[in-house]
Amino acid sequence: MRLEKVFAIKIGSLYPLYVKKAVSKQRSQDEVDQVICWLTGYSPEGLREQIGSDHDLETFFAQAPAFNPNAALIKGVVCGVRVEEVAHPLMRKIRYLDKLIDELAKGKTLDKIMRS
Repeated sequence: MRLEKVFAIKIGSLYPLYVKKAVSKQRSQDEVDQVICWLTGYSPEGLREQIGSDHDLETFFAQAPAFNPNAALIKGVVCGVRVEEVAHPLMRKIRYLDKLIDELAKGKTLDKIMRS
């Protein structure tokens, strides 16, 4: 898939997929929200506004209040690609989020996911 298509994905359509993945592995929507808020700096209310908007991923990350500096500690493979080696900054942020949701679904504790 071309980068432009990935960046154009609406956060409102992607978010339910993240929740579905986590809930299917006995995690909660609240935990998904905590992870997203930790990464992006959105408040729970701000996250709800973004999800309810028509914003794409590019806008979602561009408007993120405070992207977490500890995101650089996120390492590993998502879809066969090492997240720390992704060259495009926006694509790396998207992969960070994917990796965090994967870790949540795999049963990691929130402290470990949030690199505390």
